[in-house]
Amino acid sequence: MSRYEEFDEYEKLIEERLSKRRFKHSMNVAEECYKLAERYGADKKRCYLAGLLHDIMKEDLPDRQKQYTVDSGLNPDSAEIASKALWHGVAGGYYVREKLGIDDEEIINAIRYHTVGCAKMSLVEKIVYLGDMISEERDYKGVEEMRRYCYEDINKAMSVALIYQIQCVVGKCAAIPVSTLEAYNYYLQFNKEKEKL
Repeated sequence: MSRYEEFDEYEKLIEERLSKRRFKHSMNVAEECYKLAERYGADKKRCYLAGLLHDIMKEDLPDRQKQYTVDSGLNPDSAEIASKALWHGVAGGYYVREKLGIDDEEIINAIRYHTVGCAKMSLVEKIVYLGDMISEERDYKGVEEMRRYCYEDINKAMSVALIYQIQCVVGKCAAIPVSTLEAYNYYLQFNKEKEKL
């Protein structure tokens, strides 16, 4: 059951569009985003909604995912267009804007960048990116440490998360989107500057 009654229709929609496992993941991410928003003083309702909808295009037809990615106007680069695994983020941003009529730029961007990241992410965007990585059912090696970072220092957590993601992509010999590299460089520098203060 959704934390917010007004989002029940969205919950029903993702339940219809996703497998049981992916639906559970989406509910877990929404909950994690709510908790991170509470921890960092972000808008809990908007973080919850973005978390709930972040994978709305994940199990849609690949051709439609690609078409929405290309038509989105959300500036996917060639690495994103070439990688099927990345279409759902851009396509999801497009879907919530065009099909659900959600015109909140932070929510659209949080969904659009939840897989690849980007430099200078807003608090809502960082929360969705990290909430997706540490949701309750995640069990990859190092997830407990990642959870600790996420609740200690959100910007340090971004650096750690991006390093992890880049290593995974390199391990698969896949192309790294420009926005991911920009995010890595940005948070690396951001955290170095902070340590000097």
